[in-house]
Amino acid sequence: MLPNAFAAAARKPTEKQLATALGPAKAVWDALLTELGQLGMTGQEWKSYSTKAGWSLRLFRGKRTILWLAPCPRAIRAAVILGDRAVEAAREARLPKRVLRLIDTATRYPEGTAVRIEFKSAREIGSVTRLAAIKLAH
Repeated sequence: MLPNAFAAAARKPTEKQLATALGPAKAVWDALLTELGQLGMTGQEWKSYSTKAGWSLRLFRGKRTILWLAPCPRAIRAAVILGDRAVEAAREARLPKRVLRLIDTATRYPEGTAVRIEFKSAREIGSVTRLAAIKLAH
């Protein structure tokens, strides 16, 4: 797993720091946020759960957290926790094989299956958006 670009940082990243860390992936980050906003995820909050984990952007609708985005050096890590019904829906959603493998090998917790996708290009925006839509529907 790629390291968080802002591990051990005392404060949430500024836009300039984020752009520097993400490099070319910053355009992908912005495009993904636009897509997710169209799904109704307009709530955003930077969180750091530990200095080791670093900072991530929590995206939510209402009070419900849908997904987290973690900036990594020149890449992005998206994380979503899917309940059992959402996992089944994801398996039936014709997602790419790579994403289905991530779901099948993801760690299961009492609150759901934690799926993490690391990517650098806009090709993965569709997969992340579809997982978010599945989570919203279940």
